[in-house]
Amino acid sequence: MSTVYDCAQPDSRAAGITAATSALKSGRLVVMPTDTLYGIAADAFDSAAVADLLAAKRRGRDMPVPVLVGSWHTIDGLVFSVRPQARELIRAFWPGALSLVVQAAPSLAWDLGDTRGTVMLRMPLHPVALELLREVGPLAVSSANVSGQPPASTVEQARDQLGSLASVYLDGGPAEHATASTIVDLTADQPRILREGAVSAEEIAEVLGMTPDALLSPAQR
Repeated sequence: MSTVYDCAQPDSRAAGITAATSALKSGRLVVMPTDTLYGIAADAFDSAAVADLLAAKRRGRDMPVPVLVGSWHTIDGLVFSVRPQARELIRAFWPGALSLVVQAAPSLAWDLGDTRGTVMLRMPLHPVALELLREVGPLAVSSANVSGQPPASTVEQARDQLGSLASVYLDGGPAEHATASTIVDLTADQPRILREGAVSAEEIAEVLGMTPDALLSPAQR
């Protein structure tokens, strides 16, 4: 049985954060608001829970789960080496709608899918998400929808698709952007945009001292 908590009400929000924290630490799934879209979350270091997340979305290991963090500093423990370009983008856009693909620290005891040694990280700009991340730590979070179906911008849309597969639903109201994050790949010498979303190529190019065309593939231009 799933429970929905209205995070616009202080008492309900506090109860929801407590219930979500307990659920995540027990290996269960939680639906949470972010600044982009609603996400379905698992403890990033609980491999069985991450497998359940992929199963809930009907998604294979070939589409590994991104990780959300609650502070800038968390990235230092998760990444093999933080490049200056990553620092510049973090300073400019975190918390916010920018996801960074980086080389993961090889010592990490997690299984997010077939990542080939990389991880996609983001710090969301949403008070409920940040509060939960600071309680639990890094969370494996993917959009709260069944693969191939529209992403959820409200808790109702998420619940319609995922139902009892998530134990707790945190209702933070309609997603502010209702647009997916922009993804920048920093695993090679040349940064490149894998998906242009809520943060524009022009904004990223300005921070990196590059042209937008240099960041985009020919098909994206």
